[in-house]
Amino acid sequence: MPLVTTKEMFEKSMKEHFAIGAFNVNNMEIIQGIVDAAHEEQSPVILQASSGAIKYARINYLTKMVEAALQETNIPIALHLDHGADFDTCKMCIDSGFTSVMIDGSKYDFEENIELTKKVVDYAHKNGVVVEAELGKLAGIEDDVNVASEDAKYTDPNQAEEFVRRTGCDSLAIAIGTSHGAYKFKGEAKLRFDILEKVKNKLPNTPIVLHGASTVIPELVEMCNKYGGNIPGAKGVPDEMLHEAGKLGVSKINVDTDLRLAMTGEIRKAFVENPSEFDPRKYLQPARKAIYETVKHKIHDVFCSTNKA
Repeated sequence: MPLVTTKEMFEKSMKEHFAIGAFNVNNMEIIQGIVDAAHEEQSPVILQASSGAIKYARINYLTKMVEAALQETNIPIALHLDHGADFDTCKMCIDSGFTSVMIDGSKYDFEENIELTKKVVDYAHKNGVVVEAELGKLAGIEDDVNVASEDAKYTDPNQAEEFVRRTGCDSLAIAIGTSHGAYKFKGEAKLRFDILEKVKNKLPNTPIVLHGASTVIPELVEMCNKYGGNIPGAKGVPDEMLHEAGKLGVSKINVDTDLRLAMTGEIRKAFVENPSEFDPRKYLQPARKAIYETVKHKIHDVFCSTNKA
């Protein structure tokens, strides 16, 4: 089955009130773990690559590995650019076969964001590619995204309606309290579902996206720390909140940190328990299995996209 855009999967998610997982990919094992889990659950899935992932793995390797995955399943898979910083990055991904791109103009003022997003939308739509944009600003650090907490800003629902109308973007990432990285909350986790509901009332037919939405699964943090890691106080968005977000109209939920923790924990464990081991296959195989288990949990228990392919 060829790559698809997110258009049909988002239409179904909005109609049936479930979310679709967008999982960040960096290498073969991560792609395999994600796709194997999505295939078993018969769930649509979005594989997304950040600019950092593209620099690390190189775009031709990433696209060819995703092509290989397509030969092993019949589920809908979209290949998405996560946090494209400029027009040229988005154009490169569109020209390389990505079916969806995100242009992140949230660091600019409202009018500059609209101008940049519209430029990307015009080029993408000419090539049959859909565009995700962002309004509001998430705190946290992840790859090329680095926003101090004092600079974070919630999405204005009134601006959201104008932004989508003037840019023609296909989906909108909003800021309701999530943040990038492993340290999302210092105290009690809280999301502004009131803002989400207002945005959905203004934009009932526009798919809404949550960035910075990893749970930072405690068991994975514990494993990393147990085997030599140093990740104290890491805290993410509880599964219950993500589940509620899907019911309230979020169509796409991004997951990156949880995958990093799952892979790193298993590799650390393998090195501690078998210090003489130097065969990458011996420690990457359990790491791939951990990715699979993490994605399967997200799809089945949190996003409820099982059997929605």
